[in-house]
Amino acid sequence: MDAQSQFSGGFQNAPIDAAHAFRTAMTVMARPGEIRRITGGQPPAPLSLAAGSLLLTLCDPDTGVFLAGAIDTDAVRQWLTFHTGAPFVTADQADFAVGTWHSLAPLGQFRIGTAEYPDRSATLIVECEDLRPAGSVLTGPGIRDTAHLSLPDVPALQANAARYPLGCDFFFTSGDKIAALPRSTQIRAEG
Repeated sequence: MDAQSQFSGGFQNAPIDAAHAFRTAMTVMARPGEIRRITGGQPPAPLSLAAGSLLLTLCDPDTGVFLAGAIDTDAVRQWLTFHTGAPFVTADQADFAVGTWHSLAPLGQFRIGTAEYPDRSATLIVECEDLRPAGSVLTGPGIRDTAHLSLPDVPALQANAARYPLGCDFFFTSGDKIAALPRSTQIRAEG
């Protein structure tokens, strides 16, 4: 990665772009299954616009990041280091983990919090081929009746939800789209 690429791709107007991205991230976490667009960052491939914008918004020198599989490239590491200062850590120490569903498996390698501090768990940013409001049926806090979202590995996500208030939270990203699945959401396969 050349220096120009490493230094570019951050928010153009950092205070405004970060505020918009943060609001979008918090909105989708509060409304599980809702799909929104999130932009602002221009990360290097293979990181999506949505995942890059989310990382620029949520990461700082105190948030450990684990990059999984094809996402773990020198270009992504240099870009994230320059723009956020976030340290790279192992899966069991991660505040945020980024990768495809298969590269992040098994979920058991990530922190799920403790009875005293359930918030000390990992948030996984799962890069997806596509996000659609179809497939799994979601119920719980933030959902009026039901919501639908295309999810990978429903049994693993159900097992995560069964640990509530422990467990991981999830952002799903694809291109410039983002959706979220907090650990409090109940999931059932459609049909």
